[in-house]
Amino acid sequence: MEGMAPPRMPSAADVNAYHSPLSAWISQGFGFLASLYSSLETSPSFSWHQIWVIWVQIRANAVAPVLKLAEVLCLIMSVMLITEKLSMGTASLFAKVFRWRPERRYKWVPMGQDLEMGSLAYPMVLVQIPMFNERQVYKLSIGAVCGLSWPSDRIIVQVLDDSTDPEIKELVEQECKKWESKGINIKYEIRDNRHGYKAGALKEGLKRDYVHNCDYVAIFDADFQPEADFLLRSIPFLIHNSQVALVQVRWKFVNANECMMTRIQEMSMDYHFKVEQESGSTMYGFFGFNGTAGVWRISALEEAGGWKDRTTVEDMDLAVRATLCGWKFIFAGDIKVKSELPSTFKAYRNQQYRWACGPSNLFRKTAEEIRRTKKISLWRKIHLMYSFFVVRRIISHIVTFTFYCVVIPASVFVPEVNISSWGVVYIPTTITLLNSVGTPSSFHLLPFWIFFENVMSMHRTRAVLTGLLDMGKVNEWVVTEKLGNAVKASNDKEPGKKSGSPSSKRILLPELGMAVCLFLCACYDFACGKNNYFFYIYPQSITFFIVSIGYVGTFVPS
Repeated sequence: MEGMAPPRMPSAADVNAYHSPLSAWISQGFGFLASLYSSLETSPSFSWHQIWVIWVQIRANAVAPVLKLAEVLCLIMSVMLITEKLSMGTASLFAKVFRWRPERRYKWVPMGQDLEMGSLAYPMVLVQIPMFNERQVYKLSIGAVCGLSWPSDRIIVQVLDDSTDPEIKELVEQECKKWESKGINIKYEIRDNRHGYKAGALKEGLKRDYVHNCDYVAIFDADFQPEADFLLRSIPFLIHNSQVALVQVRWKFVNANECMMTRIQEMSMDYHFKVEQESGSTMYGFFGFNGTAGVWRISALEEAGGWKDRTTVEDMDLAVRATLCGWKFIFAGDIKVKSELPSTFKAYRNQQYRWACGPSNLFRKTAEEIRRTKKISLWRKIHLMYSFFVVRRIISHIVTFTFYCVVIPASVFVPEVNISSWGVVYIPTTITLLNSVGTPSSFHLLPFWIFFENVMSMHRTRAVLTGLLDMGKVNEWVVTEKLGNAVKASNDKEPGKKSGSPSSKRILLPELGMAVCLFLCACYDFACGKNNYFFYIYPQSITFFIVSIGYVGTFVPS
């Protein structure tokens, strides 16, 4: 049309204005490679100075941007983690200071003897003890459960033995017969397969005809020893509060002082119970079931779909499904049950892999179900997905390894990256102090706890990624080995064998590789750096090396 100017074609400057930072970075990289190729053609022989100049260019154009991005992501995740820990710490502190115990939040009336009804005043309780080749501890759990204070005609003890060793199976069966001869209603149950592992055994146990009259089921792993009044203190919560599905109690460790590794575990586990589970119970009526030392309402368990073996954390799976049905949980921290910490490093590694892989895999499989459910509030949904899964079960492991074992050590080679002091000092210090509140008597062990947890974070990160991607050994179940009195017996027989000897001759190559890399980073920082990170990196590299050669935990001669 007349009077209209022809459309202007975009100039090169206009096109460049729309280039993204990523495109600019890529083009810059190609330009650098072109110049490097040109220098190769013109200078067949390199001097050390030329090599250094090339490294500086690579560092500034390729390494520094990637490391800066990793730093930002790690700082964001660190803020998410410390915010979550402060929130949990505040809630647990409130419950402690104001004595906001379960007895004040829920109705609790002690079990009393009804002269007219007699033992019928007590509900029917099933106690399940799943076990697998538990030679060292089977007597402890069976004996403790058979000693529970409860009318003998209102309790059924069910030993679910999946042992593959015929000798151990015979020993367990004889132990059950011994208690049966004393008047205990105890059932010895076996399967011809191990389908579903622990979840499969518990599921099969609930199918027995004699279970149909039971109202509640208590579960104890083979190394757990409840006190005689366990049922008398826990069952009233379920009797008088129809909305409560689970009563979880605290674990007390009989071998916490066995070695440095068990002391460190005690610190982490005490924090888990005193802060994580206490705050979850206080604020939301939800937390992850620990798989043992708890009592379930059988009707709630059935409404949630029963036991499933789709992950290696069948206990957490059941807890999530039950809360999606609207049920509430109680953490009774005043009730304690004796248990055993894994004292060999092999057993501890297997346990931690399962505990890190299972939750991430469960999140992958339940995220959509959580989003769609209409039975719980939006606030509980956010808590379940963001706090319970994303921050505590995924981010906490990934950021610990990535930031403290990769980004900070690697930054000593890249002066263009200057990590903020609040990210390097203040956040980790706060997180460490918060984790120490559970076990004040072990406060002096915090440095050892820090370095050991950083080492284990690499193993846990690998497990988390395996679970999220649903690949590899995601559903592999390895039973945590319990030693019972084996350590004490072996030390009595061989006084020369000391705790802390290598538990395996196998060298862990990933940990050894990290030890070497961190040592090189520390040496470079000591010689050329300005941030004095070597004060942290040297002991961290030593810890990786000690773990890599298996010089952790106790050693029990075979």
